[in-house]
Amino acid sequence: MPRLRQVTLLLLLPALLLAESLPAEPAESFYRAPRSYSTTRDPDPPKYVKPASATSLDILRANPWLDIGMDYRLRYEYREDDIRRPLPGLDDPLLQRTRIYLGLHDLLDPFRFAVEMQDSRRDNGRYPLDDRDVNELAVTRLQAELYFKDALGTDGLGHDRPLSLRYGIQNFEFLDRRLLANNQWRNTANTFLGFRGALGQDANDWSADLLAVQPLRRDLFGWDKPVDDRWIYGLIGHWRGWSDFATIEPFYLALDQNQNALSADRMVHSPGIRTYGTIGDSGFDFDVSVVKQVGRDGTRTLDAWGGTGEIGYSWQHPWKPRLSAFYGYASGDRDPNDNEDNRFERFYGFGRPWSANDYIVYENISTPKLRVELTPVDKVRLDFGYSWYSLASATDRFYGAGSVRDPGGQSGNQIGHEFDIRSRWQITKQLEMVFGYAYFRPGDFVRNTVRPGDTNFAYMELNLCVF
Repeated sequence: MPRLRQVTLLLLLPALLLAESLPAEPAESFYRAPRSYSTTRDPDPPKYVKPASATSLDILRANPWLDIGMDYRLRYEYREDDIRRPLPGLDDPLLQRTRIYLGLHDLLDPFRFAVEMQDSRRDNGRYPLDDRDVNELAVTRLQAELYFKDALGTDGLGHDRPLSLRYGIQNFEFLDRRLLANNQWRNTANTFLGFRGALGQDANDWSADLLAVQPLRRDLFGWDKPVDDRWIYGLIGHWRGWSDFATIEPFYLALDQNQNALSADRMVHSPGIRTYGTIGDSGFDFDVSVVKQVGRDGTRTLDAWGGTGEIGYSWQHPWKPRLSAFYGYASGDRDPNDNEDNRFERFYGFGRPWSANDYIVYENISTPKLRVELTPVDKVRLDFGYSWYSLASATDRFYGAGSVRDPGGQSGNQIGHEFDIRSRWQITKQLEMVFGYAYFRPGDFVRNTVRPGDTNFAYMELNLCVF
């Protein structure tokens, strides 16, 4: 705990020291998006959704109380010797995802409503179907909401501070998406059933979100159902009063899991804090978070922690180049035979920022990364990077290759290195083409416990937003 307090003070110190230097003139909104790589949350409603009044169809434009969206994604993957699979070889699946959204607001206020359907399919794959790729005709949102527009007054810029109370099936993202996310890269989505409350909105100087939800278990062909023995609770704060320099997000998450045939009774308490922002006009930006976890896992005591840190620099150049250095850590269990569990609980986060191959999750990991982002022309974005992966504990599992574990730690701790590159071409406002490639060279742990060969992953993706 002393180490956690020291890290927390370090997170807050820059904001405290530079608060007096912030501009006196207020902006239109207190919200500032993070510049860190792949951490900007999908908005609510999702970014593919438009107000009906903003569409080109006259029959829809007359309904300002309606939000509507439809998008389609087609991705071809070429995977050579994927270490997530039990056998080496070539896998070249074709993945399809279709989403439809309808939302009702400002017509029957304070009552609001939203529904979203997602259809996820895979063709031409070598391996049996799984819920990473397939979840046909799934309900990803079916929520009723009571929305009181100015229940909490207004902020210093005159923005309403609303109160929102939601219940139903929901799809959301919070913080930097590494703990709670809808997982947009994957062909299927994370969804939850339960209660979500919000005090304020992103435009305000402060706001807070409350959660009491159950994750839904994805069914390949049937209706998704709640995981009856598991609940996620959360309280997430947002302080944007100094957002021209730093946004501060203290939070508390908890996982309450009752004993079942596959797992022990668990209670995980996860207090943490995140802060991100820019350092004046220097070109530097930062994004830092730390999470402490305590509780119990069956008869064992839980004592784990994780954290991430990224610093970036952006040049004043037509290509908008940004260079960033990142380090992420999540503790692993040190001894499978003692009375203490040190494995970090990853909750339901987004795996893509950890590994383009999707090999890494937020547990038992230590990884530095370097990344470059460019915009050579207005419609083309390019990013590439190099990552070094190792186990935080050589005696705990590597989840990305089927939870392989060497309890004696004799297989080493090096997972491997990865290079990845991606190009995104916004052909029109509705149509985007994405090309990507990732190369993975295994370290001693993967060579000793999985297989020794390198892997290659290439993909081509088409995204169509109808409205």
